[in-house]
Amino acid sequence: MARRFIPVSPGLLPKDDPRYLGWLKSLKKRPPPWNKGKTKFDSLSVKKISDTFKKNKIDNFRNWRNIAKKSGLIPDSDKPLSKSEKLAFLIGLVLGDGNLYKFPRTEGLRITLGTDKPLLISYSAKILRDVIRKNATIIKRSKNNCVNVTLYQKNLSRRLGIPSGARKNLSIRLPPWIWNKKIFLISALKGLFEAEGSFSIHEKTYTYNLSFSNSNMSLLNEVEAALILLGFHPERKPKAVRLRKKKEALEFEQVINFRKYPAIIRPS
Repeated sequence: MARRFIPVSPGLLPKDDPRYLGWLKSLKKRPPPWNKGKTKFDSLSVKKISDTFKKNKIDNFRNWRNIAKKSGLIPDSDKPLSKSEKLAFLIGLVLGDGNLYKFPRTEGLRITLGTDKPLLISYSAKILRDVIRKNATIIKRSKNNCVNVTLYQKNLSRRLGIPSGARKNLSIRLPPWIWNKKIFLISALKGLFEAEGSFSIHEKTYTYNLSFSNSNMSLLNEVEAALILLGFHPERKPKAVRLRKKKEALEFEQVINFRKYPAIIRPS
């Protein structure tokens, strides 16, 4: 009686099986697939396949994407961000000198910083990578001495708790979880002051001025309330909140480590 041949898928064979090694070697001799290097923008055939998948709501990569998110291979843009000092700092930084933009399939986060603050630029990119798990792009503006630190991902506004679009006249509030823990509140204030803060000392008149400037009244209210909660006595101006007493200005400078950034290599 003749032996019956049962075909075996090469992919199921052990990696050291001669049959698997022979199959792997044969792949190098095969011509490339007809659609290699083509996209729906330059090939009608690929566009037709793409449109059919979209029409029938077929997601060819859904299973792979879900597994990759669970394993951490790719960031999960639906997963809430972990409440931490870094997230609190990032929220303060974005509220102070950042913007969120909505696009049809994603959102953009842009933080604009002066070129005179290279350490803050590097630190901001590091915080974005640590919190959102994605690298930001750093691009120098051509017409002024500023740098854009930019990142794109879905659900940024919801996960950060910051409204997208122009916030000049919006009512802005720090998330409740930041108010619930002192270290989170200090981190958020550091982000705000790093973005829109300044510290000047006039030795001749013994004048100290640690100031946060912004045109959004509700954000100024939040900064003023946070400083009072921490035991300081801020001076309120129409577009600024300031600490004018020497003792308080120097103490708050140390509390938030103003203009100091850990784990950052200084540029050469």
